[in-house]
Amino acid sequence: MQRSSEMIGTIAAALAKAQAQLVNPEKSLVGTIRSDETGTSERSFRYAPLSSGLDIVRKTLSQHEIATVQTTSIDESVGIVRLSTVLAHASGEWIASDWPVCAISETATPHRMGAALTYARRYALFTLVGIAGEDDLDAPDLLSPAAASGNKKERLKGVQGQSVQQGSHGHRTKANSTPLKPKLDSEASAALREQLISELNDLNSAEDAAKGSSGYEG
Repeated sequence: MQRSSEMIGTIAAALAKAQAQLVNPEKSLVGTIRSDETGTSERSFRYAPLSSGLDIVRKTLSQHEIATVQTTSIDESVGIVRLSTVLAHASGEWIASDWPVCAISETATPHRMGAALTYARRYALFTLVGIAGEDDLDAPDLLSPAAASGNKKERLKGVQGQSVQQGSHGHRTKANSTPLKPKLDSEASAALREQLISELNDLNSAEDAAKGSSGYEG
């Protein structure tokens, strides 16, 4: 949830100038996402540590009289630890966002709460100032090998068993499913031709030709 002072014109102008100078931090760390689905591989992604992002943000925003403040609080109504990130300008104007960290019960395991807090601080700060600190997890090149193989099989589904043949101009065409009849040798072909000529000579009209079609194929 985003919150702000009644007027934000001055801080918005200062932040716009700062964003023109901000750069994304180097993604020097690698994280792994484990899948709960059977047969699905783990996915790895690169991300920037909070420390490197803080260095970039603080140095740039301070040049435009903007300070960053991150504090935590306990929201007992929903049972979570909440993080508030504030961008405060020298004029007194401010912009803030709230980010859920973890359940209150996680305070019993400080190392887990600390990991969740670092994650929340990085996401909240980077989002509020407009920089990216990690890979796009829905990018096609990050699909697991198993998923990519499954997609390929799905695309090929329904075409297995169909034979194709190469046309004279490189076009692929579906092969004729009816087997071709063997060609007659020269003697049989000549005999059949003579028989057809004889039958044609015996026809007296087009109607006779329609009725007396022999159905021979050359």
